[in-house]
Amino acid sequence: MALVTLFLSLGYYLNLAQLKTVSFRPRIAFSSVDPVGSHAVLPEVLGAFTFSVKPADAIPEIVKNYLKKYSSPLYPQADFLVETARNNNLDPRLLVAIAQQESNLCKKIPDDSFNCWGWGIHSRGTLRFASYQEAIEAVAQGLSQNYFGQGLTTPEEIQGIYTPLSDGSWSKAVQQFLDEMN
Repeated sequence: MALVTLFLSLGYYLNLAQLKTVSFRPRIAFSSVDPVGSHAVLPEVLGAFTFSVKPADAIPEIVKNYLKKYSSPLYPQADFLVETARNNNLDPRLLVAIAQQESNLCKKIPDDSFNCWGWGIHSRGTLRFASYQEAIEAVAQGLSQNYFGQGLTTPEEIQGIYTPLSDGSWSKAVQQFLDEMN
């Protein structure tokens, strides 16, 4: 009798081991596509959702926060700056970093010039713009065509034409400001 009970108990136990257990613990799903490694906890409940954050999505906020942190007159133009830079296939942070180097984010510019980038400022005169938006468009287009279009994409490469007399401090500063926005 004990032997029959043992076999029945063993058979029942083996059947229980094959049953799928229901877990009420949340599952963690990792995105295999997104290099940032964003993830979401996916509860096994009705209404669960997923999300993915791409690095480019954060750039407008990074630019706004950076301009606000330094009380830049460019802050109200942040969205326009990001859009214009992207339309010219540029990283918006580069425009901000150059403005930081050239004019302390537009705090030290020639009167009535709106020229935060030192664009066209040399011994022969000073290029003036009617607005920050006009300046942003001109600098973004100029960088896109005359620098990136010629394969000059790093601060070190840009420096050779943008400010040829620099001893390297210009590109180091621009890179430092870019790093601050990463």
